[in-house]
Amino acid sequence: MRVVIVGASGNAGTALLRRLRTEPDLDLAGISRRKPPGSGPYADVPWLTADIGAEEDADSITEFFRGADAVVNLAWQIQPSHDQRRLYRTNVLGSRAVFRAAITAGVPTLVQASSVGVYAPGPKQGFVKESWLRTGIPESSYSRHKALVERVLDTVESDHPTMRVVRLRPGLIFQRDAGTEIARYFAGPLFPRGLTRLPVVPRHAGLRLQAVHADDVADAYLRVLRSDARGAFNIAAGPVLDADVVSRAFHGVPLPVPGLLLEGAAALTWQLRLQPVDRGWVKLALKAPLMSCDRAAGTLGWRPRTDAISAMRELLTGMADRAHTGSPPMTDDPGRPGRFGGLLRGRLPGQGNPY
Repeated sequence: MRVVIVGASGNAGTALLRRLRTEPDLDLAGISRRKPPGSGPYADVPWLTADIGAEEDADSITEFFRGADAVVNLAWQIQPSHDQRRLYRTNVLGSRAVFRAAITAGVPTLVQASSVGVYAPGPKQGFVKESWLRTGIPESSYSRHKALVERVLDTVESDHPTMRVVRLRPGLIFQRDAGTEIARYFAGPLFPRGLTRLPVVPRHAGLRLQAVHADDVADAYLRVLRSDARGAFNIAAGPVLDADVVSRAFHGVPLPVPGLLLEGAAALTWQLRLQPVDRGWVKLALKAPLMSCDRAAGTLGWRPRTDAISAMRELLTGMADRAHTGSPPMTDDPGRPGRFGGLLRGRLPGQGNPY
């Protein structure tokens, strides 16, 4: 089976390559926007350097897909958060280009990385199934883009019934190797990286989130590739992460915080470019529903091996240790955009775009 992974150098992508490389009958290939590592555990995988949002790369991506039994599209851009046109170009237009290339190349299976962010606001005490309304959280560009991509995928599924279309909707994806990347994307270069505990944990009724280890997400993708399953699958581990659970696990103090204060603080510090998380991410955290993973368990036989607390502890340790890989999105190179070196070169408020 030949499997092409688009966005193979990121958090989920490196975990998926790590898992699929243990399967001797799989022939793997990867696509990365930036030049992939020339050495290390993934160097022997055939790579295509291409920008899925660039029209001039469309033909080379289509040719790279020819002969593939499955395409897994993980490509997604979270930063620079101040450049919405760039994010839309990669996330929505780029995903559509991947779908077109897979159709043109005659790929029989298309697997798309979606997210809990695709869902409309929902319960924080109950769990929604895959049939929950998919209109996203309007205030979050990440969520809006996930919803738009799934609408495009609906059309692909309708117009090409012989193509097997699958979408995975995970919660937060954690692993040690993503420590540097996640700290950069969601905390910024000024965040103290030596923390292995959380002194204060904000408490709000809406701050109840689900997480999953990257290796368990990779296992879900493998099970999809090995099956004839179609449709959507929620992917998350327990327990649900809220202030009480997190504060007990990481020796913190729960501090009640109004939602408006969380939103306002995020908006102000984001505008000042002190950190990369805008108000939309707070809205997404407060409104996104909790997901039932019964379908993944029943249809794929999938169950997480790592609980959400252990996955979070591994991530925090990775952030403290500046864990990373050699792939461009996960490198610890301080000179890349969004790193501390970017601020030192004068990328301060009004002087450029570190995020």
